[in-house]
Amino acid sequence: MIPGAFAYHRPKSVKEAVAMLADLGEDARPLAGGHSLIPMMKLRLAAPSHLVDLGSIGELRGIRADGGDIVIGAMTTQHELIADATLAAKLPILRETALLIADPQVRYVGTLGGNVANGDPGNDMPAVMLCLGASYEVAGKGGKRRIAAREFYQGAYFTALEPGEIVTAIRIPSPAPGHGYAYEKLKRKVGDYATAAAAVVLTMSGGRVATCSIGLTNVAETPLWAEEAAKILAGSGLDAATIKKAAGAAEAICSPASDRRGTSQYRTKMAGVMLTRALARAKSRAR
Repeated sequence: MIPGAFAYHRPKSVKEAVAMLADLGEDARPLAGGHSLIPMMKLRLAAPSHLVDLGSIGELRGIRADGGDIVIGAMTTQHELIADATLAAKLPILRETALLIADPQVRYVGTLGGNVANGDPGNDMPAVMLCLGASYEVAGKGGKRRIAAREFYQGAYFTALEPGEIVTAIRIPSPAPGHGYAYEKLKRKVGDYATAAAAVVLTMSGGRVATCSIGLTNVAETPLWAEEAAKILAGSGLDAATIKKAAGAAEAICSPASDRRGTSQYRTKMAGVMLTRALARAKSRAR
């Protein structure tokens, strides 16, 4: 439970951090909140020679509106997401999701950027980002670029980030006013990873679904965007038969491992159950 030896670095700007990661090469890892990396180091599953701590970089923090988007700095903590009035008004699903992550002690330090960037399929925010159509602003030695969240996750702990790149901000299109939303998470105990979870954002018009997007957590090697399930729901009044069909379509793309949270079959079925619950709550919130 003791990490291997490493050198500690604390840059003051994104430019300095990117240059440092480029110079140090594959032996360096960026450190955000540390709730994924530090436990892996303690178990000797990760053994970086250099840690580049992003905690002193002020430009990586903050929440702001930019046209029709909300831009959140990568080092913004889960606690700050919960407390922010702009997000409460425009993106309340982020607060709902953040409140289900671990416990208050973790949320005071854990960051949004760290949660979405390391490719852990058990993290809650990536599926929400797929659901919201978010994109990640990235900086590296080659400059800056933007990666759609739906193209970012390629396998467990494997993402579209190139060596030395860091996520600097998360850009989220503001959903339509009056949208319905929900994040439903089945877990064994408070603070646990999801057995299965579902994020839903939808709009209603004339009692029928005008738009719908669905993300699924921890039921595959990556978070899942359930595009086909959302298409089934479009134009419906969310009647029981259509919801059952959509839940089946969501389950069809799941491939969770059997583990202490349940068998693969159980976890797949729970993805459908979580989606059904999330749709009911999202509909009740839509105006």
